[in-house]
Amino acid sequence: MIREVLEKDFESVYELGMNLHANYKIINNLKEIMRDNLNYLYVYEKDGLVVGFIHYTKLYNSVDLVDIFVKEEFRNQGIGMLLIDYMITSLEPNDMVYLEVNVKNKKAIRFYQKFGFKIINIRKNYYGIDNAYVMERVV
Repeated sequence: MIREVLEKDFESVYELGMNLHANYKIINNLKEIMRDNLNYLYVYEKDGLVVGFIHYTKLYNSVDLVDIFVKEEFRNQGIGMLLIDYMITSLEPNDMVYLEVNVKNKKAIRFYQKFGFKIINIRKNYYGIDNAYVMERVV
């Protein structure tokens, strides 16, 4: 089930987020994020456990997919697809969605391409020594 994050979920989201960024908890104050009306954070809950989340920002018609993560043992069950679809269906026609992905992360690139994202640019050294693709999709 996808639902808006609650304060009781913060530790679970921090734990999952640490898989994305070692300093996830330091750079993401979830209380502040939830007070900001530009941020959207949803969790996927299964059997009472938060097993995935999606975080995006929206300013006018520009949307930035900040993070999406599904716990490893729950992958390949369509949860990531449900989270992306949930975000996309909540947006307005002609909204532009952007994201960055490591050029070496072929699985994630294919995943985003399934949803119509296209590579539009490269950010050099975005992930330390690794480059990032900037991807875009029009809703």
